Amino acid sequence: MTTYMVTGASGQLGQLVVDHLSDRVAKESIVALVRSDDAAKAFAAKGIETRRADYDDIDSLRTAFDGIDRLLLISSSAVGERPRQHGNVITAASDAGVDFVAYTSILNAQDSAMALAAEHKYTEEALAQSGIKRTVLRNGWYSENLTMTLQQDIQLGQHFGAAAEGKFSTASRDDYASAAAVVLEGGYDGETLELAGDTGFTLAEYAKVITDLTGTAIDYTDMPQQAFTAALIDAGLPEGFAQVLADSDAQAAKGALFDDSKTLSRIIGRPTTSIADTVRAALNS
Repeated sequence: MTTYMVTGASGQLGQLVVDHLSDRVAKESIVALVRSDDAAKAFAAKGIETRRADYDDIDSLRTAFDGIDRLLLISSSAVGERPRQHGNVITAASDAGVDFVAYTSILNAQDSAMALAAEHKYTEEALAQSGIKRTVLRNGWYSENLTMTLQQDIQLGQHFGAAAEGKFSTASRDDYASAAAVVLEGGYDGETLELAGDTGFTLAEYAKVITDLTGTAIDYTDMPQQAFTAALIDAGLPEGFAQVLADSDAQAAKGALFDDSKTLSRIIGRPTTSIADTVRAALNS
């Protein structure tokens, strides 16, 4: 029996991947990599085996990967630490004899000028040098990256950004998770997949979607990158995270987060979730 492991399984994306994978393969063939008792208990309730390991502890990773055939490496949330952490995962996977690794990268990583792309580019190269069979999932922007400020946007009557007329081809976290489950099961080995939503939109168009769905007038306020960074810091975001978000918007203005290949919808076998549907879900949550 082929064994499948999802790293970062207790995260928002990881939980969804495990759920989708459970619909495709036998539950007893799935292992979720977790770090806490609570996460282990939650997966046990679903009939999913768990193992403990940390991206910072290469020995724990080697032990956890024993007997695993196909592994999904979900990128670490520790921006700045990813090269070391992902390197640990790749080395441990190689040492443990893992046959295949899929990795959640970012759209157009090799050519992207986004600050976020640098660590993904490093990981893609490390994975290629490892000799392990691989597939790269170059995920575009999550729609939830926009809707996380939805209530604030409604209160202020404005959505702030630095993307000018740049288009975002967003898809829901669930869309990307569904694709990851398909790839982990098999069928796209060796490919680099540019994954994004079917329909691109500007942030002004996004503001109109909110307006139409809520009946509250929402305007898009475009700002220079530096000013947007300062505004995010003033709103309580850590400086490093604010800089990354503002940089992402500024690069989106140049097309970094637009893709019209519809590769994602082809893989999951349905249209990607529209931004309007994601806004509706956020409004009802």
